[in-house]
Amino acid sequence: MEGISRKLFLLSFLLLEGATQDFGQTQFICTSVPKDMDLCTATLQNSGPGDDLKTTVMQLRETVLQQKETIMNQKETIRELTSKLTRCEGQILPEPGDSRAGGRRKETGSKNTMGDVSRGPSDTLAQLGQTLQTLKQRLENLEQFSRTNNSAQTNSLKDLLQNKIDDMEKQVLSRVNTLEESKPGQRNETDQRGRVESTLTSLHHRITDLEKGQKDNRPLDKFQLTFPLRTNYMFAKVKKSLPEMYAFTVCMWIKSNASPGVGTPFSYAVPAQANELVLIEWGNNPMEILINDKVAKLPFLINDGKWHHICVTWTTRDGVWEAFQDGVMRGSGENLAPYHPIKPHGVLVLGQEQDTLGGGFDATQAFVGELANFNMWDKKLSAGDIYNLATCSNKAQVGNVFSWSETSIEIYGGATKWTFEPCRQIN
Repeated sequence: MEGISRKLFLLSFLLLEGATQDFGQTQFICTSVPKDMDLCTATLQNSGPGDDLKTTVMQLRETVLQQKETIMNQKETIRELTSKLTRCEGQILPEPGDSRAGGRRKETGSKNTMGDVSRGPSDTLAQLGQTLQTLKQRLENLEQFSRTNNSAQTNSLKDLLQNKIDDMEKQVLSRVNTLEESKPGQRNETDQRGRVESTLTSLHHRITDLEKGQKDNRPLDKFQLTFPLRTNYMFAKVKKSLPEMYAFTVCMWIKSNASPGVGTPFSYAVPAQANELVLIEWGNNPMEILINDKVAKLPFLINDGKWHHICVTWTTRDGVWEAFQDGVMRGSGENLAPYHPIKPHGVLVLGQEQDTLGGGFDATQAFVGELANFNMWDKKLSAGDIYNLATCSNKAQVGNVFSWSETSIEIYGGATKWTFEPCRQIN
């Protein structure tokens, strides 16, 4: 009697299990179970292909539910980040007349901004916003000057420039709205960005012209260039090209603490060779000098936020080079593009590395910091000559190929000029 009851119980269990499966027509098999065997174990041992299929379906369903939950969480995260980005842009680009825009931003020239690479519209807007703040500060300086020098012409031009800045802010804010309303892949930013940058450059030149009225007594070489951000549009261009050179010396004052890599203090490109002469420090690499795409690593350590004087000499004979920092030779070598003269008729750019003649800038290789007294010679200077330059001796020479002067360079994209005198304002 006990054996019959056990078999009836097993039959009922299998019938109930079959009722929960939706496999169409089913058949039920009665299987005897040993008296001492666990019922669940016996069921698993006798499970057929239908049970395996059910298990697989359940596992797939659970996986799909987990993926769906992950997707929902990611969508929520994206919405939150989008909301935060919108708020940040509103803070970076203040409304016209907002007093927050007046703070001086010069200190960002030595800020660690390698992370601020221009990767998309938001980064570009942030950079334009900071550029506008810099221009506003310069206008405030002019306003203070006009209070002490009651000049109707200065006041009139100052008011005109203030209106131009207000118009610029409206353009940038309009661009924010356009980006928010547009869908990815349906907007063309090139023309709009070009107009904004062109207006910025024009505005910068107008302010520079006005500032020159205050500085008539200042020597043309007593200035520095400041590149506060890593962008692919902020640079200075030398108005004249270089001659063919079988030797050169290039020297400058430089200040930066950008990391990793201060970027590209200067680059010289000629037709068919973008890397004719380049000084660059990017990524985790040491600073390098490139001549005709050949490379030598330089022993400079300059990204400490302090002013340093650096010089590099080179001669085409055996490709011999020497590197000087703060008036002292730190390293030398040879076989750097030997017997290759530096070619003429190129473009010399400060602050950017050229991938094409006069352009093709990459924000990751842009210079961040301050630069002054860039001079170049078509000969190798002696160690004594270089020491005189680094110590601001009255015997110091000026470049016979290029000498540092405000009239010799053009500035683009919001790079700024500040008064600078070597050895007086160092550090």
